[in-house]
Amino acid sequence: MTTTTMTYLQAITDGLREAMRADERIFLLGEDIGAFGGAFKATLGLYEEFGADRVQDTPIAEAAIVGSSVGAALAGLRPVAEMQFADFVSCGFDQLVNVAGKMHYRTGLAVPMVLRLPSGGGFGGGPFHSQNPEAWFMHAPGLKVVAPATAADAKGLLISALNDPNPVVFLEHKNLYRRIKGEVPAGLHSEPFTARVAYEGAELTIVAYGQMVHTALAAAERFEPGRIEVLDLRSLVPLDEDAILASVRKTSRVLVLDEANETCAAGAQVAALIADRAFSDLDAPVRRLATADVPLPFSPTLEEQILPTPDRVTEAVRELLAY
Repeated sequence: MTTTTMTYLQAITDGLREAMRADERIFLLGEDIGAFGGAFKATLGLYEEFGADRVQDTPIAEAAIVGSSVGAALAGLRPVAEMQFADFVSCGFDQLVNVAGKMHYRTGLAVPMVLRLPSGGGFGGGPFHSQNPEAWFMHAPGLKVVAPATAADAKGLLISALNDPNPVVFLEHKNLYRRIKGEVPAGLHSEPFTARVAYEGAELTIVAYGQMVHTALAAAERFEPGRIEVLDLRSLVPLDEDAILASVRKTSRVLVLDEANETCAAGAQVAALIADRAFSDLDAPVRRLATADVPLPFSPTLEEQILPTPDRVTEAVRELLAY
């Protein structure tokens, strides 16, 4: 398999390019995604290659972007819509949740669209540019929710999302765009919507996704090799319950890690699953670590005080190992 070293951001661009070359039904739409290349430059160079018909700049109207994507998908195209920041998807919430998500149930029609959401904090973006809205959509039947943590998965899961007949909410953590690099397979390489073991261990499992996978790895590497397992969920809907339960039953201790605000975050569903189906396999209580239930501040110092960090993860792991 031929691979190339790419950043997380470059892998997304490469995935879009490969898919657009292979399937003329795929087109992109969003604010400033054309010649400007998007707010984070994820579509840079695609306008020049594919033209304005397939890389469409839109007005600043998120409801129109999502609604147009639904209509295009129903007409046989495969739209990929970009929100400049994940936070702004709230303006298109009705079109996504009540139209895209419920269309197949109501009519039997497929809605093959992908909604790309640059999400997450850790860069001083403040309360309107740093949210992790994945749990909003986990609660809405009909939507798939995917959150890659590596460059290879950023491309591979995106290719899978583009081939899926369902609307897929695709979360791209902004803090990973240029910070994370890795070997990315060439061509139309795809990855399934399943979890993967990012770090092998036998005494405790850290369940995470997106940016928090790297936070978990930083903490796990502070312990002797073979002690801490890091399970990268990759997909939140569908949720790989078998992989979660298998890892927890192997280690008997679990820390569920979320960057989102703690109440009703994705990790709450993971914790409930473990409590319901693996309680007798546990040697310690299920522990959750997430962001405090407050808007994320602009100040990097204040932001660091409420976001999960490797130090906080390490402390929680030590407490669970000693239980």
